[in-house]
Amino acid sequence: MARQQSVQFAKSCGDCPIRHRAVCANCEADELTILEGLKSYKTFAAGEPIIWAGDHMHHVASVVTGVAAISQTMEDGRRQMVGLLLPSDFMGRPGREAAAFDITAATEVVLCRFERKPFEQLLINSPTIGHRLLQMTLDELDAAREWMLLLGRKTAREKISSLLAIIARREAVLGQDLTPGPMAFDLHITREAMADYLGLTIETVSRQLTALRKDGVIGMEGKRRILIPDFPRLLDEAGDDADGGLVD
Repeated sequence: MARQQSVQFAKSCGDCPIRHRAVCANCEADELTILEGLKSYKTFAAGEPIIWAGDHMHHVASVVTGVAAISQTMEDGRRQMVGLLLPSDFMGRPGREAAAFDITAATEVVLCRFERKPFEQLLINSPTIGHRLLQMTLDELDAAREWMLLLGRKTAREKISSLLAIIARREAVLGQDLTPGPMAFDLHITREAMADYLGLTIETVSRQLTALRKDGVIGMEGKRRILIPDFPRLLDEAGDDADGGLVD
C-alpha cells in the first residue's frame, strides 16, 4: 500500500456527503454505530497509487470525494484504464484478499475505509449492508457493460458525451437534485485521464469538447466547470436513449 496521509473528514456518518448513496445508505442506527467504530479516513494526492494489483487488501472503502482510476497492466507493460471510481463507489471485494487491479488517485481522493475482516463479519450479521453491496455490485456490472459498448462502438464525440453524461448523472444524484433543467458540475479529471480512459488522444478530447461547446451542447466556465443546458440533447449526442431520465 502506498504512503498515505490521515485526515479527519466527517464527525459522524450522518454528516457524510455520500451517506445516502454509499454502502451504508440503508443502515439502521445500530449498524451505523458499528461502522463508526470500524471506519477511518485516508487521503491520496492526485497521481498517488492507492493499491497495486496483487497487493493484500487490509481494507475495503467508499470514495468520499475525488475520482480514482482503475487500470490493468499487461505482460508487455502496456496499461489500460478500465474504470473510474466516483464518490460513493465501493472499493474492494469482501472475501478477496488481494487486489485485482491497480487503483490510482486521478484527483485528490478521500476514502472512508473499513478493516476488511470485521467488515466481512458485519456482512454476515447485517443483511441490510449485504443487500446494499449486492445492489452496488449489480450497478457496477451494468456500468461495465455500458463501457464495453462505449469503447467498442461509439465515435469520439459519443464517447466524450457519454462520459460527461455519466458524471452529470452522478453529481445530480449525490446532490439530490433531480429536478429537470440545466445542470452544472466540476470536471475534476484531466483531459489526459479522459483520453486514457476513452482510448483517445488528448488532442481528440480537446477538439471534441470544443466542438460540443461551439454546438451549444455544453458550456464551459474556466477549465473545469461544465454546463449542460439540455441533458436530453447531451444523451442524444452520446447515442443513448433519453426517455429514462436521470438514473440512480
